[in-house]
Amino acid sequence: MPSFKKGGMIIFSSPSGAGKTTLVKKISKNKNFSVSVSHTTRTPRQNEINGKDYYFISKNNFKKLIKKGEFLEHAKVFNNYYGSSKDLVIKKLEQGKNIVFDIDWQGTRQIRNKNLKYKLLTIFILPPSKKELIDRLVKREKKNMKTVKKRMKEFKKDLSKWKEYDYVVINDKLKKCYNEIINIIKNKDKMHLDNKYIKNHVKKLLG
Repeated sequence: MPSFKKGGMIIFSSPSGAGKTTLVKKISKNKNFSVSVSHTTRTPRQNEINGKDYYFISKNNFKKLIKKGEFLEHAKVFNNYYGSSKDLVIKKLEQGKNIVFDIDWQGTRQIRNKNLKYKLLTIFILPPSKKELIDRLVKREKKNMKTVKKRMKEFKKDLSKWKEYDYVVINDKLKKCYNEIINIIKNKDKMHLDNKYIKNHVKKLLG
């Protein structure tokens, strides 16, 4: 089991469709790990449950929460708002839970810049190839090519943020990627990012 210190934050980000949500859910099943359930204004996807996958709220209510300072971080992504409840996250951290976040680079910057007293580890997830990413998006979006194209337009911008993260992993096979992440969590002070390998992979994704 992971030996990450209690009360820490682990952030996962990636281009849309790289599989971070699946990894976050899998990792949060470990003892003392809890996923941060975000608020969002987007429409629920099939099989998504309010309060479990997200807290689905209106844009007006979301903006009211922003004004009240209720979010630890928040961002507008694909014309929808996403945000992590400050009270819910801090409460769990104080209880000794390690909080796992599924957020984008904007939210990651906000949390990092707050310099909170809790340990922070950031991990960026890359797809094995651009073709695989598109295939995943087509499957997830039920062949809604308008949505797929919209997400791919942000691909290059999202991909460019990988250097801001502590570690970068390639989600080729789920089990292998999961084991690599667990190893990072266990041995983060002993591991180093292979920038040359990651740079070459990013170059291929952009090619």
